[in-house]
This record gives sequence, C-alpha cells and structure tokens, in this order.
Amino acid sequence: MNSHILNPYSEQSGHFAVARTTLDRQWLNAEVLWRRWVLRWRFKSGAIIKRTLDIIGSIAFLVVFSPLYLALALLVKLEDRGPVFFSQTRVGRFGETLQMHKFRSMRLNAEAEFEKLLAQNEHADGVTFKMKNDPRITHVGKWLRRFSLDELPQFVDVLKGDMSLVGPRPPTPREVSLYSPSDRRRLAVKPGLTCFWQVSGRSNIDFSGQVKLDVQYIETGGFWMDIKILMRTVRAVVSGNGAC
Repeated sequence: MNSHILNPYSEQSGHFAVARTTLDRQWLNAEVLWRRWVLRWRFKSGAIIKRTLDIIGSIAFLVVFSPLYLALALLVKLEDRGPVFFSQTRVGRFGETLQMHKFRSMRLNAEAEFEKLLAQNEHADGVTFKMKNDPRITHVGKWLRRFSLDELPQFVDVLKGDMSLVGPRPPTPREVSLYSPSDRRRLAVKPGLTCFWQVSGRSNIDFSGQVKLDVQYIETGGFWMDIKILMRTVRAVVSGNGAC
C-alpha cells in the first residue's frame, strides 16, 4: 500500500497531505473526526472532574466548618448590628454577572465612600483597588480579611455553580470596564475562590501580574494544578501574606 495512504500527513510540512484517492479522503475524514472526538472528550471530562471536585470540596468544607460560620456571623453582627453578609455583583465567565457573597468586613456605607478613596489607591494601574489602612474596614473585618475568613460564604457560591474552587477571581463591573482586550482573557473560564496570584502574593501583586498568572492558569490548568493551588492556598491564608 502506498505510504501516502498510511500516513495522510506530510512529514516535511506538518500539514495534511493532498487527498489523491477516495481512500485518502476517507482516511483523512476519519482522522479529523477522531481528533475532534478526543478533544471534546478531554474538554468534557475535565469539566466534569472539576465540577465534581467543586461539589465535594464545598460540601465537605461547609459541613466541617459550620461552627466557624456561626461564630463569625455572631462576631460580625455584634460589632454594629448590621447585616452579616455582603453581596456584590461580579463578572464571571464570558462577561456574565453573578452575585458573590462575603462576611461583611466594612461599614454599612462603605460602597458610598469608595469614590472618595480612589485617589489613595496603592495599585498604580487603577484597575484594581488596594488600600492598606482602608478606614471603611471594621475591627472584626480586619481579622476576617487578614486570614481570608470573609471569603468563606463563597463556598456556597461554588456549590451553586456560580464559581469554582479554583479560577481567576471575579472582578467588579467597574474593573471590567477598564480592561484592555488582552485583559479580558481572564474571563474565559468560571471565576474561582482562589487562584494562582492569591497563593503567590495576594493583593501585593499588581493587576498586570494578576492577569499574567490568570492566563497562565487558563492555558495550563487541570485537576492536579487545582489540587496544588488549593494546598498552597491553605499556607497563604495561615501566613496572612498579602492580605488587604
């Protein structure tokens, strides 16, 4: 049998060879269909594995640490009698909006005071906001933020399917409005509770660095990468490094 029938690829060019016979065309069609099926299977199986990890991980955490949730809710409530939880609109995959939840760590009028504090933003790019001694943060809120305890309600968001355990952190609509086309690459996957840059310096990393690490995760991430990031998250939270 001719070699071009056995191997429908050109070794010299790396591209599909010209189909010279009906058998050639059938072989090439079969090859294309096979590769397409393999790619779809890899994508779907990866998504199923990731979602399974999200469900099992979030349920396990919520059950084991339910007493901690009650204790933190009580502390937030006792400080100023305000709401325990804070809900904010964020932008997720492909620009879809979602409601992200936290234990409230700021005063009740914090959103109204935001514009007045923009001039003191420590992130020079102006897209993300960081202020080391933000006057809006409550006494309890300082400790919640130091150890990322304010983020714990997002395990419910993960269980609902709005977020994943690992993925780029969901930005606010204001931040997305300032994105360049290349920045929008970080919106290609479901947002997560933790990510590359959170275990590499958290808010000490500027926006461009965050985008770089998010894109790196999107291009190379997988099950074992998620496990690695989750393990490093525990260390980053305990150390409090880079907390706002």
